Amino acid sequence: MKAKVPALILAGSRPGGDPLARHAGVPHKAAIPIAGRPMLTRVAEALAGSDRVGEIAVSIDDPAAAGAAVGLGGLRVLPPATTPSLSVAAAIKTLGTPLLVTTADHVLLLSGWVDHFLEHLPDAGVAVAVARSEIVMAAAAETKRTFLRFRGGAYSGCNLFYFRDASALGAIEMWRRVEMHRKRPLKLLGVLGPIAVARHLLGRLTLEQALAMLGQKAGTRIGVVEMPFGESAIDVDKPDDLDLVERIIERRAASAV
Repeated sequence: MKAKVPALILAGSRPGGDPLARHAGVPHKAAIPIAGRPMLTRVAEALAGSDRVGEIAVSIDDPAAAGAAVGLGGLRVLPPATTPSLSVAAAIKTLGTPLLVTTADHVLLLSGWVDHFLEHLPDAGVAVAVARSEIVMAAAAETKRTFLRFRGGAYSGCNLFYFRDASALGAIEMWRRVEMHRKRPLKLLGVLGPIAVARHLLGRLTLEQALAMLGQKAGTRIGVVEMPFGESAIDVDKPDDLDLVERIIERRAASAV
């Protein structure tokens, strides 16, 4: 039997509070109810439902907001840092590696997705879950995602990350540098240098080439797991996302009857 992997849920708040939490009328984004249950609870339940996941921790600035998941046996609460990447770096010092990471707004997460990700990990220090644009749009044509376009396909991140060993710390430092550009693909590629940008503009940059360049700068190999689940690329960043995930969860419930 394979060893269980500890998991971290990122649930920090933006400076000054989260506008989506204010929209929903709750004190913390992780406490926003989705079909009657807080986002954090849904994510924690999905992780707990995987036989591959061990201890579950949450990086959150408001421990009271984590109380909704106490019914799962409790979550280990860790203080967040100023950015998601620094929160992961701090968690690795406490929880060690390997470490599975996701986010509290990944409310559609299913245990089967977690299993698929962990069962298809590449031989790399860091692995990132992605889904092709056509799979995402086939699952939810109304979603508005940011896709990174490469020769051979366009991809969206799926908020699942795996840090195998200490070499991953170099990738976290690179993450810290690029996280401010996550919604601006060209600026994101700019971190890799002018050659990467030129190849991208000419339509010649493949995902594999981009990952190799990123890994070289980070000092570790970075790989991806392509997820066959289009909904795995959907998280909750804005009011429209709230409506969308509510509809998807309602469809799931109806199909299960």
